[in-house]
Amino acid sequence: MAERMIGKAAPHFEMKTIDGAGENFGKVSLEDYKGKWLVMFFYPLDFTFVCPTEITGFNKRIEDFKKLGAEILGVSTDSEHSHKAWIHTPGEKGGLGKLEFPLASDKTHQVSKDYGILIEEDGIALRGLFIIDPNGILKYSVIHDLNVGRSADETLRVLQGLQSGGLCPLDWNPGDAQL
Repeated sequence: MAERMIGKAAPHFEMKTIDGAGENFGKVSLEDYKGKWLVMFFYPLDFTFVCPTEITGFNKRIEDFKKLGAEILGVSTDSEHSHKAWIHTPGEKGGLGKLEFPLASDKTHQVSKDYGILIEEDGIALRGLFIIDPNGILKYSVIHDLNVGRSADETLRVLQGLQSGGLCPLDWNPGDAQL
């Protein structure tokens, strides 16, 4: 059974990245997000079927995340060069197009291991989504099988609930009564 991580310091990470335009390589670390909320989501592989729906779906909602002081980081075990090629591939050919957030490469698999989502025999990550608060504390995680995509709406709702500071009952939405 995995060690409990919620409420503890998020595991440190450093990864190579490509910016959302697919033009500039860089590096990212947990410290880069100090003072901001981070929504970090892992997906299995570039050039697959469910993954682009999630990535472009989060991209469409980027302004909603920014209004909440949150940054988004997409991660897979593919290289930053593969990410670049995927961004530059037209959507009708399975590509992503320009994004408003970077994609990071966990080519060493260390970050996927540290976050408890690596499928070692395949060298890929499960679909894992983590919300880290401005102090670097892991506040939320959802991990599931490869064949079902996540919801940007639900991620925004959970982020708003975490930021509210109150007790949020079942199906709570911003503006609803808290306990």
